Amino acid sequence: MTTNESITDATPTLSLEVFWSWLVTHPNCIVRAGTKEAVIYDDEDLHWHLANEGPDTLLVQLVRGKRLVGEMLIPSEGIAFVQGVIGDQDGEYVFELVPEGESDGSAVYFFVMAHGYDVQEPLTSHRMH
Repeated sequence: MTTNESITDATPTLSLEVFWSWLVTHPNCIVRAGTKEAVIYDDEDLHWHLANEGPDTLLVQLVRGKRLVGEMLIPSEGIAFVQGVIGDQDGEYVFELVPEGESDGSAVYFFVMAHGYDVQEPLTSHRMH
């Protein structure tokens, strides 16, 4: 991937650390997140809370006011990489968290975003999109 490409030009493979650092700066860009068994959908009166729950667990919460609507705990130790793919719907970008030892590349968790990953973007403060 060249330095001016984003996921719209190619599908990146990222480490979980790089993806998570980017994701926490884009919580308002999450459209939905989940697993094969359950999906948490965004809505205009909800907000995403992303944090580390100890050294080995990532916390994803969807909150309305002070009420928890949905939550995922992701064990970071078992994730080999994150694969970005263009979504089925226009303007959707899917990031799949693939576990270690998965020969067919099946994701155990996914995040659908309103935009792709941009390799040129500095990973600093929260973004408001």
